[in-house]
Amino acid sequence: MLDEFLARIRAHRNNIHRYRRLLKSNLSDVERQFIENRLIEEQTALESLSTETFPLAFSLRKGADMPAS
Repeated sequence: MLDEFLARIRAHRNNIHRYRRLLKSNLSDVERQFIENRLIEEQTALESLSTETFPLAFSLRKGADMPAS
């Protein structure tokens, strides 16, 4: 089950990287808007899946101070 989640996370990450590369290319306004929307959808799906798969690891706020050991 974890392998399936990790494969899905990897697929979303690959899609995000591909869409970011595409946004750096010469696109029409319609193409750019489509890619930007797909990028947002992929980022949302990745965040949701990551939170579901690793609820404790992703519950910390970004930039939160970690306690000293």
